[in-house]
Amino acid sequence: MASRSRDREAGTARITLTCLAHAGAGVASYRGWAAAVGPGIDVAALPLPGRDSRRREPRLTERAGLLADFLPTLLQTARRGPYALYGHSMGALVGYTLTRALADSGLPPLFLAVGACPPPHTTSVLADAADLPDEDLLPLLDEIGSLPPGASASPGGLWRRTFLPVLRDDLRLARSLRNAALDPVTGGPLDVPVLVFAGRDDPLAAPAALRHWQQWTTNLIELHTVAGGHFFASSSSLAQHVGRACRGHVTALPTGGGR
Repeated sequence: MASRSRDREAGTARITLTCLAHAGAGVASYRGWAAAVGPGIDVAALPLPGRDSRRREPRLTERAGLLADFLPTLLQTARRGPYALYGHSMGALVGYTLTRALADSGLPPLFLAVGACPPPHTTSVLADAADLPDEDLLPLLDEIGSLPPGASASPGGLWRRTFLPVLRDDLRLARSLRNAALDPVTGGPLDVPVLVFAGRDDPLAAPAALRHWQQWTTNLIELHTVAGGHFFASSSSLAQHVGRACRGHVTALPTGGGR
């Protein structure tokens, strides 16, 4: 990567690992990653607007808004040194979108890691669920373990008043990102290694479906099945695996950090 410091040896450069969360969520799943990924890696969990420290900001529902919000920060990260992305569920679509834009800017990541997300050309039970009425959406959320106890029986409860609107807008964003990925101008296969993680018991993104990510890269792809259902992003073993991948890929860079 030509813009990276030429006096930095690739094998000793610190790596930034940017983490992107699933729909409706902040970045709490990644709190333990800094301690788990191992040496030489800085974890940067980026929340979308409308949650966590950005809860007062308007939520995003379109690809253009996502790129305007996140891309400047990630371009700065890319210019500082080697970096990689991990996105979980909807965060995988966010990661794909950002990787495409970063690669088009000449600053691709070491790799894109995706977890619990079918590739853009496939469907899932939540793919077109953003505008379903509550009585249809809530059972789908319950199926993947995303519905807290009592939420479906409390139409005026805190969860349905605060969490559900965030989730719906995130599903709208995911729909926009999926459609853009299928457009030959804004999408298509990446020339970046892709690491794929599937939960063995995931009802939304089964391991067999995630194998089709191989159609979304012209580079290397690794497929891994991990213990758990859909929400395994907080797993320390996952963080360790992604950390090892970071160190392995940065060691493979030519001396001087160039690609």
